[in-house]
Amino acid sequence: MVRDMTSGNIPRHLIAYSVPLVLGSLFQLTYNAVDSMIVGRFIGKEALAAVGTCSPVMNIIILGISGICIGSSVLMSNFFGAKQMEMLKRELATTAVFGVYFSVAVVILGIAAAKSLLRVLYVPEEILSIAAAYLRIIFLGAPFTFFYNAVSSALKSVGDSKTPLKFLAFCSVLNGVLDMILIGGLGFGIVCSAVTTVIAEALSAVLCLIYVYRKIPELRLSPVEFKIDKDLLKQTLQYGGVTALQQSCQPIGKLLIQGAVNPLGVDVMAAFNAVTRVDDYAFTPEQSIAAGITTFVAQNSGAEKEERIRSGFRAGLLLEFLYWIFICVTAFCLREPIMRLFVTGANAGVVEIGCRYLGIMAFFYILPAFTNGVQGYFRGRKNMKMTLLGTFIQTSLRVVFVYLLVPRYGIIGVPFACAIGWTVMLMVEIPCYFYI
Repeated sequence: MVRDMTSGNIPRHLIAYSVPLVLGSLFQLTYNAVDSMIVGRFIGKEALAAVGTCSPVMNIIILGISGICIGSSVLMSNFFGAKQMEMLKRELATTAVFGVYFSVAVVILGIAAAKSLLRVLYVPEEILSIAAAYLRIIFLGAPFTFFYNAVSSALKSVGDSKTPLKFLAFCSVLNGVLDMILIGGLGFGIVCSAVTTVIAEALSAVLCLIYVYRKIPELRLSPVEFKIDKDLLKQTLQYGGVTALQQSCQPIGKLLIQGAVNPLGVDVMAAFNAVTRVDDYAFTPEQSIAAGITTFVAQNSGAEKEERIRSGFRAGLLLEFLYWIFICVTAFCLREPIMRLFVTGANAGVVEIGCRYLGIMAFFYILPAFTNGVQGYFRGRKNMKMTLLGTFIQTSLRVVFVYLLVPRYGIIGVPFACAIGWTVMLMVEIPCYFYI
């Protein structure tokens, strides 16, 4: 359903738009967690560690792709708010055609460099081969990831956040069922987990595309319209490129953090993979609320409604705070049962390591709630340089303090390093918000 946020009740718009995004995030994260549980329980902790060490590399690609699509979505939201429908379609076409070339390059380079990337991360030789095989198959899904994100961003730019959720939910369930049958039931290995992920990505992209052509005439493109508008591509890369770089800073930082964690052994690697799945339950829904702020601000910027922008931003930050209360209580109170979902009883050391981490990090989740909200505002204003600066500061400090704290204090040094980065990021961004 198309949603025009330039008029009507502000909290209702933000809630109606953001809640499906949050639910979609939770659904996808639940699948990712279940996938890790299946891998850890039915294949072993070595496979769990292999999937975990691949995650930062995969996230660099996924967030780089979504960064470009977010930049495109901001432009499309502006055009929609200004009622410039022809420009909206031209921007969608430009993003789609560019995506073909970009994603093919990602596949070729990723497959060729997979093992080298893992060696840079000091991945133990005992799991290097299975990790490389898993990663190469995941790279094959890059084109589907791009097209799902592109079409999903187009739908979100016109206020429809529910439809991508429906297709994501369906494909995640299918992915989980296939994993349970093929890995849990028939005993296939880690490669099967990667193949089912790629199948789900492909299906979600196809379903989104079919829906647009049947239901959303504002986004329906004819074959002759699939061409690149050079001026729009320049703007898309200007906004999207900076956003992609900003989005990629986080997994690059996580990649470097993984390099500090890997020398601590397979138990710590397995625990770190599990707790980062829990981290995602905090970070990703907070980013989804921020995406709602971005679309709201972008649409109202196109309509030149400044007071609505300020009111919407305040309402978005309140949603971020309320979600933090939920995730903090959940992660802290249920940290041991959560960790036991990932490993069998024979791996008590992994559970203990993960519980120490979550007992601290649960309280720090409030910091990314507010950093994501502020980032969402700046993106909606097309101030991508500010989002890049903030993320760069946070990521750099987090990595530096991880390498200072982890050798001395183990995995519990990671939450404190993250908190330092988020705090300094807010100290930079909040004064900039009031100044601008």
